[in-house]
Amino acid sequence: MSRRPAVIAHRGASGYLPEHTFAAKAMAHAMGADFLEQDVIGTRDGELIVFHDLHLDQLTDVGQRFPGRSRSDGLHYCIDFTLTELRSLRVTERRRKGTDTARFPGRFPVNTGSFRIHTLAEELEFIRGLNRSTGRTAGVYTEIKDPGWHARHAFPLGDRVVETLADFGYRSADDGFFVQCFDPVELLRVRGKFGSAVPLIQLLDDGAPLTPEALSAVATCAQGLGPPLGMVWPDTGLVARARGLGLLVHPYTFRVDELPAGCASPSELLDALFGSLQVDGVFADFPDVVVQHLAAGA
Repeated sequence: MSRRPAVIAHRGASGYLPEHTFAAKAMAHAMGADFLEQDVIGTRDGELIVFHDLHLDQLTDVGQRFPGRSRSDGLHYCIDFTLTELRSLRVTERRRKGTDTARFPGRFPVNTGSFRIHTLAEELEFIRGLNRSTGRTAGVYTEIKDPGWHARHAFPLGDRVVETLADFGYRSADDGFFVQCFDPVELLRVRGKFGSAVPLIQLLDDGAPLTPEALSAVATCAQGLGPPLGMVWPDTGLVARARGLGLLVHPYTFRVDELPAGCASPSELLDALFGSLQVDGVFADFPDVVVQHLAAGA
């Protein structure tokens, strides 16, 4: 490959600090990540927050702070709360659904620290500041999170995300950013409304159709694919097929504490991804491990 693969900090340095917090983003930046990821969700009063889940329960103390505000399924949804209310919550390391135990037991302790929710604009300003103060530029990699859900709540999430990025100077690939989404209809709509300059990534779920026709359709709209690791390793041929269509391939998610079945070590997986498979980048909870691996092989 002519250029170093991109190291994409998955929700920041989420292997070390609670995901999508400023602390996790600052750590990932200091570790040398090329891009910092933002999942974006809408609030009741029309704000954009950086948060992965549609609901708050696995990542905050919302049940204690706002008893009686859950929906019929027992969950507290971001879109039912104002930004002021969301800022009052304490963000924690991810817990297993319906429990108070950590999703990843060896990571930052659950229910500790003073981490808070912030907006997309605040994060973009934060990254701009880090880029200036360190002299090292990290790009942004922003997800339009479940646009259909937001549309049913009269929230035009995709438009708001792209417009906010443009307000901060992210308008073309040369500005160091990507916009990703699982919904191909939304990506096609964004392409039609905002033009071909916005670099789009089609995220894939396990089991997504990978026929030649499906990949060709992606290539007419997006610059790349974001498949789960299991779709590319062991080699399924997907990377070669995508690259043949001019698509970038950025698989997710590299975790030293949750390797794919059959993988003996983190280095074995990274050797395959960047060696025989030649992926263009990887999402990582542990961006430092990927940065060090790439540096050792330079």
